Amino acid sequence: MGILEKISEIEKEIARTQKNKATEYHLGVLKAKLAKYRAQLLEPSKKSEKGEGFDVLKSGDARVALIGFPSVGKSTLLSTLTQTESEAASYEFTTLTCIPGVIEYKGANIQLLDLPGIIEGASQGKGRGRQVIAVARTADLVLMMLDATKQDVQKGLLEKELESVGIRLNKTKPNIYFKVKKGGGIAFNSTCPLTKVDEKLVQMILHEYKIFNAEVLFREDCTADELIDVISANRVYLPCVYVYNKIDQISMEEVDRIARQPFSVVVSCNMKLNLDYLLESLWEYLSLIRVYTKKARPASRF
Repeated sequence: MGILEKISEIEKEIARTQKNKATEYHLGVLKAKLAKYRAQLLEPSKKSEKGEGFDVLKSGDARVALIGFPSVGKSTLLSTLTQTESEAASYEFTTLTCIPGVIEYKGANIQLLDLPGIIEGASQGKGRGRQVIAVARTADLVLMMLDATKQDVQKGLLEKELESVGIRLNKTKPNIYFKVKKGGGIAFNSTCPLTKVDEKLVQMILHEYKIFNAEVLFREDCTADELIDVISANRVYLPCVYVYNKIDQISMEEVDRIARQPFSVVVSCNMKLNLDYLLESLWEYLSLIRVYTKKARPASRF
C-alpha cells in the first residue's frame, strides 16, 4: 500500500470515528500517523532530479503569494496592482508558471506572486500543486483569491489543501515547549489546566513518532493537532487575506455579509472596485514598520 492509499485510509477512519472521550486517544494516534505520512509525501520532491520550478528570487520589503482556483481573477489583479502584464482569459489554467510583480505602496516595494491555479488534491501532487504550495511557504502573507459566487466551497477546499502541507493561516504558533532528550523518559507538565489533552494522550502521540525521552511543557490549553504541529517542527504560520472577487455578480446583501467576515476583502477586478481598501489591508496585515534614520550631529567644539 502506497503513501497516498495510507493517507486516504486514515482520513476515512478519522471521518467515521465519533469524537468523544472514549475515542480521543485513538483519534490522537490517527492524526499523528496522518501527519507522518503527509510529511513523507513531501520528501521525495526534495530528492528528485532538478526540474522546472515556480520559485523566483525574493525581492522587495515583503512577499505576497496569490493563491486560488483557476479563473478567479488572480492574473487580472496582478496586472491591475502592478506594472506586470499577466495573461488573463476566460478559460482555466491560463497561468502555467509563477509570474512576479511589484506593488509600490507607501514607499514600500511588495512582491506579488501570481501562482498557477491549484485544484483539489494539490497537496498530493495533482496539477503540480506541490510546487505551487512550496512557493506559498516562502511568502510573508497569503492572498487567497475566491470567486464570490462560489466562495464557501472554494475557501474550505483551499484551506484544507494548505493545512495538509503544514501551512497554518491566521494562527499563532502553539505555546508548547518541546525538547527531545537522550534519556529520562517523558517529562510532562503544564502551567494551566488542560481540557483537550492529557499525559496519556501526549505519550501515545510521542510514541507514534518513536520518541520515548522528551520534555513537554504546555503553557496554554492546546489540542492534539497543535501538539503534533510542534513535534513536526515544519509548520509555517502565515497571515492570510481572503479576497472575494466578482462581487458585481452577487446581491448587495451578500456582499455586506461577506465583507463583515474576519480577514476578508470584497473586490471586483474588472470594475476596479475596492482595490484601495485591499492595499490598505495588505499593509496592515504585513505589519511593516517604517524606520526613519537621523543624521549624525557634528562633533561639538569646545
